[in-house]
Amino acid sequence: MIIVSTTGYIVSVLGPYHADYKNNDANIIKHNFKLNMEQMTDWITEGDILILDRGFRDAANSSRLNTKIRWVVESVNGRLKLWRYLANVVPNTQIPHIGDDIKLVAAICNKYKPPLNSGNQEEDQLLAAKMKMLASKGNALYERVVEEKLDRRIAAWKNMDSENVVEGFPTLSEEELTNITVGVYQLKLARSYTCEHLDEDGDYIIMLNDEIQDILRVKIQSRHTSSKLYLLWIEYGPAVIKGWYCQCKAGARVVGACAHVSSVLWYLGCAMYADSVRNVKNWSMYLEDASNVPEEIEDSDSEASCPEE
Repeated sequence: MIIVSTTGYIVSVLGPYHADYKNNDANIIKHNFKLNMEQMTDWITEGDILILDRGFRDAANSSRLNTKIRWVVESVNGRLKLWRYLANVVPNTQIPHIGDDIKLVAAICNKYKPPLNSGNQEEDQLLAAKMKMLASKGNALYERVVEEKLDRRIAAWKNMDSENVVEGFPTLSEEELTNITVGVYQLKLARSYTCEHLDEDGDYIIMLNDEIQDILRVKIQSRHTSSKLYLLWIEYGPAVIKGWYCQCKAGARVVGACAHVSSVLWYLGCAMYADSVRNVKNWSMYLEDASNVPEEIEDSDSEASCPEE
């Protein structure tokens, strides 16, 4: 187990521990405190807040609020695994000195790696207040989709016209997009993810409904399962994004947006006006597609397979 500061500085490396149910993550941290390992009670005082990674299921949950402040812990783990030796399964013969090896790598990271978070107290407090405010709200668009059954009224939704513009959709800067997503991770995925979902004409398949103003719908492929499709809805005004909802697991949250929604927002609000999509490499052009067979070839194969009478 490692203990790090909010900047990613590795304070302590403890263990290794047995890999059984008695040595789960929660029991490990309880063990450390009860035995006062490395006199940690001297440098952890009452009122301090401990942020735990996802392994500590007794103490942490998967909410967006925890994720936002927990990323430093996971980023430090990622830094350690940049060493190939620590990125792979270590054989039992290494147990006697694996703890010392990790401490050496941790010392190198502390010495030569820059802080993961330099910190700006005023900006951090404003962001925290914003996220807490958003977390207290429900997803009004999700409720509307359910109440009005917008996921079932298929015929009412038509593909966007050839002019390739959603009338009234706001232009969004990178800063405005970051404010919506409450972070940069989804935006980093947006460029490549958008390119994967463009049709033959280089456009997203955006659907509009004449009966419902200022709401668009998009059918989009799952990031993780190619056979799974999601529907997402975005409500917008002349200069603001009012709400969003996606059918994916994280799509109903309002503290930030899922990668599917972020991709559509980036495409419609930013990329279309800056031609950013053109600068994204489409690696699929170098791959063969077994599902792409000309109709005349399929017809000739079927005729050849029919026995003559």
